[in-house]
Amino acid sequence: IAGGPMDSDDDIARANRAKRGSPFLNTEQAAAYLKISARLLKQLRAKGEGPVFRRHCRFVQYHIDDLDSWSREQSAKGIRP
Repeated sequence: IAGGPMDSDDDIARANRAKRGSPFLNTEQAAAYLKISARLLKQLRAKGEGPVFRRHCRFVQYHIDDLDSWSREQSAKGIRP
């Protein structure tokens, strides 16, 4: 489910640049990478249903490999992330 102010080509480009420079994305970049809203990603995180995340100090970070793995799991379940 995409939508909202974070759903833009610029966010996807930022996620792609981050992927090349660092394997970690912030919530907005991870949401753009998964093509879902940042709000949905935060809701999934709060329910413990989203991709694995890490806290680096006070910052939530998602590793690209964890996002890919979670996305594949959702596809295997027949659920579209």
